[in-house]
Amino acid sequence: MFVEKQSKSNGFTKILYNKKLAPYIFCLPFIISFLIFFLYPAISSFLMSFQKIEGFQNTTWIGLGNYKRLFNVHFFNAIKSSTIYTICMVCIMMILPITIATILNSKIMKCKNFFRSAVFIPTLTSVVVAGISFRLLFGETEGGFFNSIILKLGGEMISWKTGYVTGMIMMVTLAAWRELGINMVYCLSALQSIPAELYEAADIDGCSGVQKFFYVTIPQVKPIIIYILTLSIINGYRMFTEGYVYWNETNPGDIGLTIVRYIYQQAFQRNDFGMGSAIGMVLLVIIMAVNMVQMNLFGMFKKEDD
Repeated sequence: MFVEKQSKSNGFTKILYNKKLAPYIFCLPFIISFLIFFLYPAISSFLMSFQKIEGFQNTTWIGLGNYKRLFNVHFFNAIKSSTIYTICMVCIMMILPITIATILNSKIMKCKNFFRSAVFIPTLTSVVVAGISFRLLFGETEGGFFNSIILKLGGEMISWKTGYVTGMIMMVTLAAWRELGINMVYCLSALQSIPAELYEAADIDGCSGVQKFFYVTIPQVKPIIIYILTLSIINGYRMFTEGYVYWNETNPGDIGLTIVRYIYQQAFQRNDFGMGSAIGMVLLVIIMAVNMVQMNLFGMFKKEDD
């Protein structure tokens, strides 16, 4: 009996340490989770986009019917809002994180740990909690923080939630406040991996601080910049919570209506899961197309010279 158990144990050990099988064994948990939580829902959503769903067991194939219904003013407003929001976030995340990280990584900077923590802490804050706080800051009465400042400066109160531009400012401000910290950490880790010899060589050549930033720092952290750009595009187009905490179930004049918000509205508020799935497929195509273009522009698909 003991010999039989020992032989089974040795057989398992041989499989585990087999150079050909071991990589697949260790990758198996990821593959299983990918199949269950990503591939299967993606395929199901793709099939649902061609169906009219009136219950779990009551589905009707309608072909491209859901996609034809996409051509309406609300869908185009959602694409417009998501695109503008994404462009604003990309512009902010391409400038502020690397700039703040460079300042905090400087030798002359004092109290580095304090300022690093201060910038990073908002990342740990719940979007809902932060949204409630920002909703009070953008209050449309005299008690609102920003309106009170505007009144003291001699201006007029702003109805933040009823204007398209002001509504976009509210969403971008909340998202930038939360995402700045984690992107700053990415840039900071990349900066600390840059060899000091490069900066010493730049000092010998008489480069100024600005020249070292553009000709040494930026090229060395290019992979992280591309990573942040990719994340900003994906997070921008799939944004939902920032708009929801401000307007809840309402969308006056489609203000705050993003693509994901439109999916939620069609699929869960109106129980039109076929339409929601069709919008999701279009969103997937948009994100993939935009990321393919930006990666091609950065030369990610070019073969390295031997």
